Amino acid sequence: MKVYRNRSAPCETQIMQRRTLLKLGITASAVLLIAGGTAALIQPGLTQGLLSASGRKVFSAVSSAVLDKTLPSELVARKAAIAGLLARIDVLVSALPSHAQDELSQLLSVLASAAGRRALAGLGTPWADASVAEVQAALQGMRLSSLALRQQAYAALHDITAGAYFSEPASWALLGYPGPTKI
Repeated sequence: MKVYRNRSAPCETQIMQRRTLLKLGITASAVLLIAGGTAALIQPGLTQGLLSASGRKVFSAVSSAVLDKTLPSELVARKAAIAGLLARIDVLVSALPSHAQDELSQLLSVLASAAGRRALAGLGTPWADASVAEVQAALQGMRLSSLALRQQAYAALHDITAGAYFSEPASWALLGYPGPTKI
């Protein structure tokens, strides 16, 4: 007597692998949540709705990497452009709802810590010491990661940086945008 196996039903090893992956995912999420909460208590990414010193370091490095070719090449002018960008990021962040500010603060806290920077961004060098190429490689790794958490972190950093930069009318010429039409 032949027994035919239903090929559409998953076998026991596939079920065990899925359970193992689910357990691993839940455990990793819990560890990141605890680490993020602890880091937020120690070194918050935002203070009173504005970037903290650690948050400014993260966004300074990220902005240098994301906007590398659009920022001035001369060092003093580049630093001034980044300082202006950080001020616009503060304005952007202060307009976010409190729950979004809390999430951003946790993200920046995790990224500002050495363990979080390595785990989430894959960057071994501190943000302030990392080269533009190192930060670009870390961001690319986050963007192309198979983990949704890393992709979401990348998207937040990239979109906040680009949004704040291109909200400045002086940057519109780089895009060939003449500005809004007068009505």
